[in-house]
Amino acid sequence: MPERDWMAAQFEEHRPRLRAVAHRMLGSLGEADDALQDAWLRIDRADTSGVENPGGWLTTVVARVCLNLLRAREARREEELAADRIPAASARAVDPEEEALLADSVGLALLIVLDTLAPAERLAFVLHDMFQVPFDEIAPMIDKTPATTRQLASRARRRVKGAPAPTGDASRRHRVVHAYLAATRGGDFDALLALLHPDVVLHADRAVVPTPEPVLVRGARPVAEGAMASLGRARSAALVLIDGEVGMAMLEEGRLRVLLRFTFDGDLIREIDVVAEPERLRKAQVAVAEG
Repeated sequence: MPERDWMAAQFEEHRPRLRAVAHRMLGSLGEADDALQDAWLRIDRADTSGVENPGGWLTTVVARVCLNLLRAREARREEELAADRIPAASARAVDPEEEALLADSVGLALLIVLDTLAPAERLAFVLHDMFQVPFDEIAPMIDKTPATTRQLASRARRRVKGAPAPTGDASRRHRVVHAYLAATRGGDFDALLALLHPDVVLHADRAVVPTPEPVLVRGARPVAEGAMASLGRARSAALVLIDGEVGMAMLEEGRLRVLLRFTFDGDLIREIDVVAEPERLRKAQVAVAEG
């Protein structure tokens, strides 16, 4: 078999794993498929006569493409912060059902937390912890020593691991936020209303809608009605820890777009802070919420 045909066959054989690597690296199915296409163009032009482990070599090529995309994404974020711009959603065409199924198979909260990691941390964690790639193979991709690469993965692992299952008041708050998410996803207005303090206040920064000024909503019914209007976003939301406290985060095209912080009065939600401004998102410490 000609070398090019042999490598094409290897690429197709390993495509499910390569797509899984790209999806976990980028968080977006559309970008993962773009990364695979870019990787194949590079592979097709490369001299592969010396490749002895095609699966490992292909994983390395895809990982490098994803790392470049993550670094470009990071640079765009810095530009948006410097210009005080709100990132616009792209018109990338993806199958929402397939995207949701993939997110569920990985864990939506995990994808959200992965988006908060630096590119090198994300690469080290995804390749080592999720795909068992040795550190000495990962290190050259990020121009680090294996020991430093191990430290990067360990730092990422602490964020991903989150905290032990909550107890006491923290456990009650966890249950309330879980019920809030379930009611919002399910469109259960009465259940949502029962979780809100009658005088609940919702603050939303100017990037949420977006609007020229921050939004302030008072009262259980208006707040519940607003939550019902964001049903689509709730489907891409998950419970997370925000600076150590239980809250919610929403992912869009592989990127963390919105955080919800909650203040409680007993078992009722007294205040909701909706965060979407890039600078505020960047400063928040987000981790997976256990339990």
